[in-house]
Amino acid sequence: MGGVSVTTTEHVLDGPHGPLRVRVYEPEPGDDRRAGLVWAHGGAFMHGDLDMPEADWVARGLAAEGVVVASVDYRLVPPLDYRAAAGAPPSSHGVRFPVASEELTSAFGWARDAGFGVAGELWSLGGASAGGNLAAGASLRLRDAGGPQPRSVVLAYPVAHHELPAPRPELAEKIAALPPERDFPPAAVRAMNSSYLGYDGAPTSPYAFPGGQHLEGLPPTFVLTSDHDALRSSGEAYAAELAAAGVDVLLVREQGTWHGHLNQPEHPDAARSVARITTWLTADALVGTPHARIDSGAAAR
Repeated sequence: MGGVSVTTTEHVLDGPHGPLRVRVYEPEPGDDRRAGLVWAHGGAFMHGDLDMPEADWVARGLAAEGVVVASVDYRLVPPLDYRAAAGAPPSSHGVRFPVASEELTSAFGWARDAGFGVAGELWSLGGASAGGNLAAGASLRLRDAGGPQPRSVVLAYPVAHHELPAPRPELAEKIAALPPERDFPPAAVRAMNSSYLGYDGAPTSPYAFPGGQHLEGLPPTFVLTSDHDALRSSGEAYAAELAAAGVDVLLVREQGTWHGHLNQPEHPDAARSVARITTWLTADALVGTPHARIDSGAAAR
């Protein structure tokens, strides 16, 4: 995958919550730089790093096609067996929202300003799973801040809602056939999301779980979902909410895949997904344009 060599550099930013590590993937000097992407890996808000395939392999594949990628090592919440902890009260100790959300937002501004040979207006923002949540929330932050916004947002099998939307019958049948280690029962998702917040109950900030919030005026968004994935209901519902809010949106389901399929580079489905993301980021005729926000009320901060 990819047609050019890739170089990486490590950067430690003065982040909003202390030093913030970012790894930048670039085509070799002299090769075309067609777009930029600030990217956040997944891991249920509590796992993952810059070396996992969903971070490193994805970034290398995109950079080999001319996309400069800034992969963000955001702070993680304390580990929790969220499947076993369903119903248990979450701890408020350790890193919790909004730390990672603010770190990703800050990293986007840094990468856009640094450029790395890519014009500021060609930088997008994205992430996978929990990282997709962070990217979606950061897009709301950037919109409400009134400054430069991403050219687009890329969300791979995101966790966009605090409570999973009910699946359609087709998806419910596939969920019922999942082995336990691949399933995300609603109670487990609530435990995971409550751990991220540090408390039980609905989030008090729209930036924590953007699903169901005021989405007008957001950048064009590409939502990529996994086929056999309980979290697909969130990605599909979020795409529908974006469209209803007047946001240009593309929703694609990767046939035959499970949640986290970007962590399986040996499968052709993962390579196909990276190719889809590459096309979205680099094909001028595919991405739409941001449309003016027309709602009169500001979202709660």
